[in-house]
Amino acid sequence: MRNDYTAPAKGQDNNVIAMSSHRPAARFPHIAQVEAYWDALRGARLVPDRSEVDPRGIERALEYAFILEQVASGVARLRIAGGHLSDLLGMEVRGMPLSAFFAPEARIDLASALEEVCTTPSIATLSLQAETGIGKPALEARLLLLPMTDSFDRITRILGCLDSQGGVGRAPRRFAITARLLRPLVAADAARQWPQSAPQSAPQTADSAAEHGFAETPARFTPAAPCRVDYLRLVRTDR
Repeated sequence: MRNDYTAPAKGQDNNVIAMSSHRPAARFPHIAQVEAYWDALRGARLVPDRSEVDPRGIERALEYAFILEQVASGVARLRIAGGHLSDLLGMEVRGMPLSAFFAPEARIDLASALEEVCTTPSIATLSLQAETGIGKPALEARLLLLPMTDSFDRITRILGCLDSQGGVGRAPRRFAITARLLRPLVAADAARQWPQSAPQSAPQTADSAAEHGFAETPARFTPAAPCRVDYLRLVRTDR
């Protein structure tokens, strides 16, 4: 059974008692490190830019970290991935969809979470349980998805971390989603609100433009009077 929880925005009442599974710092330290790094990167903005990510900032979590590119609604592919993700599937995972780590019945919920991360935007934390079987011991994991902008200022990149507790065993290991926490990034102050497209305004006249900044009203153009050209006149004097 999967538990869904969407954190309320600032200023709203919250009568939900936070469960220990929503505080992964102790059991999933790499998750905590990646989220702290992402939060420091964004500063007063809503989300950071992909180009700002420096692997040295999450050095201890690199094996568990990855970067996704959203290629369609609810679909994201791995552009960069740490070695732990390859261990889970038993193969190179770059270029693969994130859904490859999930059991078929969990992929719709994963797609929904990916869509929320990029459109709301939100931070998503998913509690995972791996399928078990011969050579596949119990394996619990936590997935963190953090939105970022691309070079066009669109939220199409995701910094993520997939941390697990337990032996990997025989690959591939695929997961079911047991709980999902979505935290919408709605800030209390305007400084962290996602920039909206500027409203279209009426074209400025020269007079109205002069009221803003250091703009000056250009002098009115008055065409010069046509220049009179005098022609030489031939006078005959041989009469």
